[in-house]
Amino acid sequence: MDTNKVWEWTTEEFLTVSSSSSPTPGGGSVSAYVGALAASMICMVANLTIGKEKYKEVEPQVKEILSQAEMVLSLLKTGLSQDIAEFSNFMAVLKLPKSTEEEKTVRTEKLQEVLVSATDTPLGISQNCYKILQLAQELAPIGNKGAISDVGVAAYLAESALKSAMLSVDINLPGIKNEVYKEKVLAERTRLFEQAAVLCAETVAMVQSRM
Repeated sequence: MDTNKVWEWTTEEFLTVSSSSSPTPGGGSVSAYVGALAASMICMVANLTIGKEKYKEVEPQVKEILSQAEMVLSLLKTGLSQDIAEFSNFMAVLKLPKSTEEEKTVRTEKLQEVLVSATDTPLGISQNCYKILQLAQELAPIGNKGAISDVGVAAYLAESALKSAMLSVDINLPGIKNEVYKEKVLAERTRLFEQAAVLCAETVAMVQSRM
């Protein structure tokens, strides 16, 4: 199957390839998929709130939440495809010749470039999952009560996808030589984990109070 058209696959096809010996879609891509599902839950609850007389006062805010959720959903879909492409790029660099000193130097430089790129992509997936958590927290107190449990689903999925995508960051960092870059990524990792836990807990508590 053409991984460049992964979003054209059926769910069954995605699961079949993911569970096969094919290295892609791998962890980063699956995390993006789960994050996209979380975003879709925010979109669904927002759509079920908009147009309802009972929620007329909060409609402008919910419309903004919907707009942002749709944007994040699109970014996560792109992130999934990028994660697959990054793996292909990494494998291509590993196959570069290393017979001469010049070839070794070129290969080493390219390897560092692709490692950073392959780290930035799952980091971006994690950051987008964090945005979903922020949107979930905003929607939890004002979304349609009849579907409010799905905002909790979005929060749980988003936090899980955030942490899962970060594993693809963790596995690449040891090979990166740029210490400044590594420190920056690790600081962002800490920030995301700490704040995501708070957002998820607060969102779920609000959801449960409205059920």
